[in-house]
Amino acid sequence: MNNMPAAPIKNILLVEDDPHDVELTLAALAIHHLANQVMVVNDGEQALDFLHARGKYAGREGGPPVVVLLDLKMPKVSGLEVLQAIKADAELKTIPIVVLTSSREEPDLVRCYRLGVNAYVVKPVDFVEFMNAVKGLGVFWAAINEPPPRTPPRKETA
Repeated sequence: MNNMPAAPIKNILLVEDDPHDVELTLAALAIHHLANQVMVVNDGEQALDFLHARGKYAGREGGPPVVVLLDLKMPKVSGLEVLQAIKADAELKTIPIVVLTSSREEPDLVRCYRLGVNAYVVKPVDFVEFMNAVKGLGVFWAAINEPPPRTPPRKETA
């Protein structure tokens, strides 16, 4: 009989509007078995709804993802706005955020780090390099990094 506690489920939230990049990222994570589940949302508004378990994600099971892979250039709510909202929220701010973007613009890089991003990765154009970059991200954030402990939401006091 195995008395070892069950390994925590490693869920990743991928926030990406480009179907090709979604497909490549999911393939790289699946090949290396780096997450139990990867939830994909296609814009910043859906990302915030997922993280707050509201709208079509109300009542979703599971806690926060072990990492959010976040594109910057998205419809409705930009990646920068999502990052800012997450890091300003007491319940969400400890979730690691990795910006996975095509932007090499220094102002984007600086703003992301000022907002509290955990890593900033420019998407490689080459297929093999892209797969290796996602593998590296997945290995670190889903397998090596210890996520913050889940704590119950704080009760507001009057």
